[in-house]
Amino acid sequence: MEFTVGQIAGVLNGTVEGDASLRVDRLAKIEEARAGAVAFLSNPKYEPYLYTTEASAVIVSRGLEPKQPVQAALIRVDDPYTGFTQLLEFYQQFTRAGKRGVEQPCFLGQGSTVGDDGYRGAFSYVGENCQIGRGVLIFPHATIGDRCRIGDGTIIYAGAKIYADTVIGSRCVVHAGAVIGSDGFGFAPQPDGSYRAIPQIGNVVLEDNVSVGANAAIDCATMGSTILREGTKIDNLVQIAHNVEIGRHTVVASQSGISGSTKVGNFCVLAGQVGLAGHLTLADRTTVTAQSGVGKSVKEEGTVLQGAPAFNLRDSLRANAVFRHLPELERRVLNLERAQQKPDAAEKS
Repeated sequence: MEFTVGQIAGVLNGTVEGDASLRVDRLAKIEEARAGAVAFLSNPKYEPYLYTTEASAVIVSRGLEPKQPVQAALIRVDDPYTGFTQLLEFYQQFTRAGKRGVEQPCFLGQGSTVGDDGYRGAFSYVGENCQIGRGVLIFPHATIGDRCRIGDGTIIYAGAKIYADTVIGSRCVVHAGAVIGSDGFGFAPQPDGSYRAIPQIGNVVLEDNVSVGANAAIDCATMGSTILREGTKIDNLVQIAHNVEIGRHTVVASQSGISGSTKVGNFCVLAGQVGLAGHLTLADRTTVTAQSGVGKSVKEEGTVLQGAPAFNLRDSLRANAVFRHLPELERRVLNLERAQQKPDAAEKS
């Protein structure tokens, strides 16, 4: 696929400074780009590459004033990072456009319906009484259980496993190896010390524009639904337990785990390896820094937590500063004790 620099500027609502007729056929990093590529400059640290890059075009801020001559055509936009992201989305749509139709062998259960312009890859499985929307891409070896509903434009990548009764909205992405709707971790202790499995009869609901990373696991509810609200993004290797509710446009980074019945607000950020205990509530716009463990609910919007157990970021930083000086503080205390003991010894003599 080839596009002119002018066409790309049109997609991004940008303006061209230089030759708008130049043709580009790929995307690249500004430090690695060659002729025929389009790159972007967002971080000022990379500005020196603007004057040496071989890219045919570079997406830059409208307010950028080059300090040296630039060989590449400049596509000026309000936000280069957002503009390049938009271009990646545009490119992705074109590369996926060829995936249409039904490969064999694959299976479609009785009573299930599939919308137009979709794709079902070889060895994919769709159970009975499912409703699959328009333009849904189901890649090879993906499994969709009975009575599932999947909205328009959603992508289910190879090897994803979606259990029965799951509801997935429009324009969602479920990456390879993800498991949605597996049993929640519910076991009742018995008098003899054994555990009896509690039936998990609920489901999972993903609202529109939710992304689930590779090998993530989202458990179904014991009763009711485990819910991920609109626009939420889940990274690879994340565990979300039964009856959890995650608000709109929240992001959860890799290796994090959320215990059962916890409610996470809107626009929250959980960094890598964060753990949340069960039955908690996190207020909107809560941020939990990496490797933190949260054991109490957060009521104040915009709170930033750090540590294990996690507490307010400012207090955590102060505590860490004190912790680093503990050996010195110990020596000072010992010196004070010795100084105190010397006058006492002199008085006794």
